[in-house]
Amino acid sequence: MKKRNSAYCFLILLFSCLNINAQKVQSGPMVGYSTMKEVLLWIQTEEQAEVYFKYSEKGSSKNFQTATVETSEENAFVAKIIVKNLEEGKEYEYTPYINGKAFKPGYEMSFQTQTLWQWRKDPPELSFAAGSCFYVNEKEVDRPGKPYGSDFEILTSIHKDDPDFMVWMGDNTYLREVDWNSRSGIYHRYTHTRSLPELQPLLANTHHYAIWDDHDYGPNDADRSYWGKHMTEEAFNLFWGNLNTGLIEGEGVTNVFPWQDVEFFMLDNRWFRSANDDWDYEDRQIFGEKQLLWLREALVGSHASFKFIVMGGQALPENPRFERFSTFEEERQKFLKMLREINVPGIVILSGDIHHTEMNKMERDGYYPLYEITVSSLTAGTYALKPPYNNKYLLEETIVNEHNYGIFTVSGPRTERVLNIKVKGVNGELKWEKEITAEELSTKR
Repeated sequence: MKKRNSAYCFLILLFSCLNINAQKVQSGPMVGYSTMKEVLLWIQTEEQAEVYFKYSEKGSSKNFQTATVETSEENAFVAKIIVKNLEEGKEYEYTPYINGKAFKPGYEMSFQTQTLWQWRKDPPELSFAAGSCFYVNEKEVDRPGKPYGSDFEILTSIHKDDPDFMVWMGDNTYLREVDWNSRSGIYHRYTHTRSLPELQPLLANTHHYAIWDDHDYGPNDADRSYWGKHMTEEAFNLFWGNLNTGLIEGEGVTNVFPWQDVEFFMLDNRWFRSANDDWDYEDRQIFGEKQLLWLREALVGSHASFKFIVMGGQALPENPRFERFSTFEEERQKFLKMLREINVPGIVILSGDIHHTEMNKMERDGYYPLYEITVSSLTAGTYALKPPYNNKYLLEETIVNEHNYGIFTVSGPRTERVLNIKVKGVNGELKWEKEITAEELSTKR
């Protein structure tokens, strides 16, 4: 009996120690940007702690260790550590260490470096997930009634699809009334959303890139006048691991990144935005002259097979509903004119915001067609789009009025790349599938 009691006490002590260790991690780890030589790793602890990572190439017993970073309350107990001097085209396994103790959550934690294919071989196949409007409930501060967020198992479905990376297209968290007037409130919301249990395996194994929209920037439909935007900018950059940020003279969160032979131009549709309802203002804008000039020059300088312009709201539909670009029609026309003038191949627009998914195709005389794939929403309440649609660019068979996500795959020889688009439901079921060839988006048509 004493032996049994001793064994029981030992097990209680063991599980208590394991629980204490587990509780030191608030959220993550998350894999951020990837290059051929380095990767960013992210983790959030519950309290002040020393953090480092050990990692090894898959199949190798040789371990390496990163630098050590101390988390603090000032930075929401977040650690962002760059893993340096990696080999190109490799997969690695990693383990976080918190105050010298390994954190082992029970699922794989891995990252990869990009491949040096240029001048050597065809670019490798790649896949990425895309989605927007990610709402995590908090009953105490949410509106009364039915919870606005649901179907969180969609994150497990994305994880099972095993994309190389994920593009978060805005409204990646939803700031509430209690949040957006204080730094502590903003950090609480970002922490609460990031801590969702269903999210953790996806964070740990898939590289993540993000742009924002109104709800992770500030209040609903917020514009450049929002006084707290420097606080939310700070939180956004702290909680995401983008390759770069603030490319428009250090303002906002505009960023860009390559993955193999494709490139993403992540536009900030909030920082420079004039008021939605100020219809008499003569310089109404969403992106602003400087950001559009940056985009023009970045597109001209890109040699990517597909060039994805990513923005929080829709660009192509002409009917001025929601917060579409068409509510700022003069700037929208400047944007479309610019794309015609530079006439670079391979442009595809990705967007979120509208709480349903659809694909639009704009035929252009003398130019290749412009496609826009809008993917929304992940877990926030859905909006059922019903006829009449009043949208001549809409491909009606692509409307999805329930929670969903996109899986995009680029494959084929370097000169014959093909973009495959699958939109999937909560449990990974296929809703629709389309293909766009690089040849179709060629300037030599």
